[in-house]
Amino acid sequence: MTDRLAVVVGAGGDIGGACARALARTGDPVLCADLDLGRAERTAAAIRAAGGEASALRVDATDPGF
Repeated sequence: MTDRLAVVVGAGGDIGGACARALARTGDPVLCADLDLGRAERTAAAIRAAGGEASALRVDATDPGF
């Protein structure tokens, strides 16, 4: 475990999910952010099932006021 936090926007998608899982394998906790909370939660659950630390957050990266 490190003192870093990986934040992956689009973690519910194929590429973002792969990035989130790869970052989790380095031992960093991962915040899986996506517009679709259900998809972000599935990625975070997969990371946790593999022994990593992850949480999910609904985010609209295109909306500065979100």
